[in-house]
Amino acid sequence: MKNKVLVVDDEQSIVTLLQYNLEKAGFDCLIAMDGEEGRRIAETEAPDIIVLDLMLPKLDGIEVCKQLRQQKIMTPILMLTAKDDEFDKILGLELGADDYMIKPFSPREVIARVKAILRRTQVTAENIDESSKDEEQIEIGKLKIFPEKYEAYYMNDLLEFTLKEFELLVYLAQNKNRVLTRDQLLSAVWNYDFAGDTRIVDVHISHLREKIEEDTKKPAYIKTIRGLGYKLEEPKGE
Repeated sequence: MKNKVLVVDDEQSIVTLLQYNLEKAGFDCLIAMDGEEGRRIAETEAPDIIVLDLMLPKLDGIEVCKQLRQQKIMTPILMLTAKDDEFDKILGLELGADDYMIKPFSPREVIARVKAILRRTQVTAENIDESSKDEEQIEIGKLKIFPEKYEAYYMNDLLEFTLKEFELLVYLAQNKNRVLTRDQLLSAVWNYDFAGDTRIVDVHISHLREKIEEDTKKPAYIKTIRGLGYKLEEPKGE
């Protein structure tokens, strides 16, 4: 069965180029020319992955991404942007995009990135299925994580995460008491070399701390290991 790719872009030349090359590579292709149409198709057609332009009429790519994630639609998203703007990249990734590419790009590179994201998504799902057979939850202090449900609780209160925040939390928990460098976290969670954009990790760590730490200035769970990276550990006294 062919994987289904939704391409959302308002530039006809890019849509035509991507559709031709994706179909030639064996994908089924859905097309939307504005953000509202893209969101609607993502909600109703259940594509396997979305190639989403940042600058769109009606709803921009950031808002489309945000609304889909708020509805718990976790379809992988490859964000396209004509801006080499760190804020746009980080904001998109914070809201749940899985990867980004800067225009101009080659169709071959887009297809390679789409395949990589789909492979990673499949492996993650398989790993979650395997782990759920042996361990339905990870418990650290007052924190309970259910990887197979994409849920986490702090003091029995359900926490709200973006997909990448949750994946980062799970990876830290699965490597409890182990120091992980920013580069290791980028590779493991985003599976992509962001060429030194380690601020992406710092931003996500900051967001996690806001949700699981009683005092973000003196974190009990996620510790900064100066000069190295981060470590998730059992809080003392719990």
